[in-house]
Amino acid sequence: MQTPATVHLVRHGEVHNPDRVLYGRLPEFGLSELGRQMADGVAAWFLERAEQTGRRPDVVAASPLTRAQQTAEPIAAALGRPLATEPDLIEAENDFEGMSQVAASLKRNPRLWPKLRNPLRPSWGEPYRQQAARMLAVVDRVRDEAEAAGGPNAEAVLVSHQLPIWVTRLAVEGRPLWHDPRRRECSLTSVTSLVFEEGRALPRVEYHEPNQALLKDASSLPGA
Repeated sequence: MQTPATVHLVRHGEVHNPDRVLYGRLPEFGLSELGRQMADGVAAWFLERAEQTGRRPDVVAASPLTRAQQTAEPIAAALGRPLATEPDLIEAENDFEGMSQVAASLKRNPRLWPKLRNPLRPSWGEPYRQQAARMLAVVDRVRDEAEAAGGPNAEAVLVSHQLPIWVTRLAVEGRPLWHDPRRRECSLTSVTSLVFEEGRALPRVEYHEPNQALLKDASSLPGA
């Protein structure tokens, strides 16, 4: 039986995106100045938490995309851990990637309408089940790494993207994976913690917003 452990799923900070592009997996979108403040803020939150609990996460890893790496760097530095890159923490694949004003563009282009045929899957991108499966595979592997390094009550930090984090939460809570993107509880640099406890088949979920005071000034597009 595995020992208790916690894996924290962190969404990246605000992205510099003045044209409001659905950036998806495009590599060139980095953090805005506010996003960098958010990254520093969530790093400080993890350090303060480690000092209060006496437990410092043993593993810090991030999606390969620029915005996730830039969010993870100050976290790793604050905790004194190396930063690993996990390809399967990447944003969801999306056929509308690179488009701005997506809703208006869809109305003007009937050739794209067939991609909307099944929002429950969704038909315009990577299936929700596939996203949750790859994310949970990383969670399980990193949890083992953290436990090997830190023993019982080990912790790890994974920096990813809104949609993959949200469907992972839905999966472990046993809820349907299809959803209204406007109702996701996964704000910029939020922390969705998967708390693994003895006697429970699935983790308990905790949710935190270390940068709540900064969110009112942020712009944020729904994910894939």
